[in-house]
Amino acid sequence: MAGNHHRVPAMSRLFAFLACLLLSVPVLAADPPPVLTYKDLLARPAVTGGIRLTYGSDPQQFGDLWLPRGAGPHPLLVLIHGGCWLGDVPAFDLMNPMAKALSDAGVAVWNIEYRRLGQAGGGYPGTFQDVAAATDHVRTLADAHKLDLSRVAVAGHSAGGHLALWAAGRAQLPAGSPLKIADPLPLRGVVSLAGIVDLRDYRERGPAACGGPDTVDRLTDAARRGSAAYTDTSPGEAPVKDLALTLISGTRDIIVPLTFAQHYAAKATGPEVRALEIEGAGHFELIDPQSGAWPIIQAEIRDRLRR
Repeated sequence: MAGNHHRVPAMSRLFAFLACLLLSVPVLAADPPPVLTYKDLLARPAVTGGIRLTYGSDPQQFGDLWLPRGAGPHPLLVLIHGGCWLGDVPAFDLMNPMAKALSDAGVAVWNIEYRRLGQAGGGYPGTFQDVAAATDHVRTLADAHKLDLSRVAVAGHSAGGHLALWAAGRAQLPAGSPLKIADPLPLRGVVSLAGIVDLRDYRERGPAACGGPDTVDRLTDAARRGSAAYTDTSPGEAPVKDLALTLISGTRDIIVPLTFAQHYAAKATGPEVRALEIEGAGHFELIDPQSGAWPIIQAEIRDRLRR
């Protein structure tokens, strides 16, 4: 008879074999959750509460001013919606949740509308002139609404990110441009949220989500202006130099992929340039206060207003 060797029952040996087999099989990662879509945002209940004010006589020349509680003076964010610069895209109201969240956190927000492609006066130069006029109108609003003109920043999403950087760089516009003015409102900083920050680059490499090259050509009036079309319309031609700049992109954004912000950041020479990439975020998470990206975005906006 054999010594004291302990025999493992056959059934136990089978269980042990199966356990080793399972441990040796690679575990497949679960599919990532779907990114937020434009339709998802439109399906949510409307957010209201801003003060509707006009900055011009055209029906599109208005904005909603969101004010925090307290006596002020309040720091102010000029907020510019996206929507591919197209007048038939209902994008203005999509910024209201963001405006409310920021005002609840102590930041006044001037959420502006402007003439867009397909609307009378939209495109070049009207779209740009409206953004400039709405931004400078903050001077008129400041006394009545207790706004701190020493702490004003601008932010925009997608096509609005383009317009935000353009507004921040108005001092660098070429002489002779109809968009050039002598005394644009001084700004503390600028935040681009999935912004189309270089029109030439986006026209050449961008996806067709905004209508492809034709939309950029219409915006800049390329048919008549030719090689001059980008000189006073695209931040990529003269990157922001004097302002703190944050470029925020989602790693799963297929409308404005993060490479556009990366290319722009490589050319920017401002006092502080931050290019942040939010893992797992798509295009619309960046304007959603319910998303995991929001704490980062709110912190960047507040930081740009402090500087």
